[in-house]
Amino acid sequence: MKPYIHKINYYETDKMSITHHSNYIRFMEEARLDFMDQLGWGYDKMEEIGIISPVVSVTCNYKKTTTFPNVLSISVSVAKCSAVKLTLCYTMKCGDDTVCTAESSHCFLDPEGKPVILEKQFPEFYAKLKEIEAVKK
Repeated sequence: MKPYIHKINYYETDKMSITHHSNYIRFMEEARLDFMDQLGWGYDKMEEIGIISPVVSVTCNYKKTTTFPNVLSISVSVAKCSAVKLTLCYTMKCGDDTVCTAESSHCFLDPEGKPVILEKQFPEFYAKLKEIEAVKK
């Protein structure tokens, strides 16, 4: 999978000229959307077939600061995939420096809010996620 690239915008910095910490959550979302598109399961496709995937938890570990106009390379990988929950890992780098590591967990729901069992209802998608998870281990 190709890393997602994000150039820090001036408006994403605070009064100290440092990228505000809240923006890293947005960067994770941008990278996650790109990751899912690369898998062939973009959010637009999932919504068309009746799957929504809300975030259930997020953690970020800030290692170094970034500033305008740094460029981040964000790698996304599958940390864990079960029939109803997906946990993704993010490694954000500026050049060779890791500036942030993070995780987000997601469930899968139908339009009525009922859990979607990926393994049964969307086995091709589930198999792709499990394949990527196995590569990391």
